[in-house]
Amino acid sequence: MAFDYHEAFSRNIGWVTRAEQDALRGKRVAIAGMGGVGGFHLLTLARLGVGKFNIADLDTFELANFNRQAGATLSSLDRAKVDVLAERARDINPELELQVFPRGVDADNLDAFFRDVDLYVDGLDFFAFDARERVFAHCARHGIPAITVAPLGMSAALLNFLPGGMSFEAYFRLAGLPELDKAIRFLVGLAPALLHRHYLADPTRVDLKARKGPSTIMACQLCAGVAASEALKILLGRGKVWAAPHGIQFDGYRNKLAHTWRPGGNNHPINRLAIAIARRQLGL
Repeated sequence: MAFDYHEAFSRNIGWVTRAEQDALRGKRVAIAGMGGVGGFHLLTLARLGVGKFNIADLDTFELANFNRQAGATLSSLDRAKVDVLAERARDINPELELQVFPRGVDADNLDAFFRDVDLYVDGLDFFAFDARERVFAHCARHGIPAITVAPLGMSAALLNFLPGGMSFEAYFRLAGLPELDKAIRFLVGLAPALLHRHYLADPTRVDLKARKGPSTIMACQLCAGVAASEALKILLGRGKVWAAPHGIQFDGYRNKLAHTWRPGGNNHPINRLAIAIARRQLGL
């Protein structure tokens, strides 16, 4: 059967208009990271009918990815994540305009990665602080809206950074800090409500010093749904979009939703206290 865009995505119509679906077809979304959440972001937005993507990742699939990553299967072991996910996205929509960046995002290809991009969706590894700071700073400088949704426990923690609003750095305040301090600040800032902390079965599996932590498929899939919903509103210019210092976390395990507001981001007294407690617990 020949591929037909309007037939393939016809069941979206009703929640979006035909004109809006056509608009999504012309939008370009950049996603850095094709691992835990990034692969699900790509496939979800492809099924929404977004027609253009720039995707980046420098890693390959391994067995430890099987519990949560969209492209992780026996057939994809040792294959480049960006190639596997590009194939899967084209299997959904063979007409995709897809730019692949197999070296990840670095200072040399940053301009090319963000060329003609309407929206950035963060899929980078939790500990990829240099790359994350670089891409969010670029978005702030060039007026590109950016979404990050963190998979924490069995929850999704959303932050939007919109043109003219609070920047990633102004919120998280990571610049110039050692990596462990960045990890603590990033974790606290992502989900100030900490809805996920109550059901951690084995705390010894969280080791920020070793750059390791547990993960679930539920959180990654929740993140993709949340990010795509925000992307739809941003790309089509409809619906309320809460931007930092507002944050939203939904936890599927506890069936709870929290909406936080932290003026000053990690400089807010509540966040500063949480950061101090975490540093003390780690002996810093």
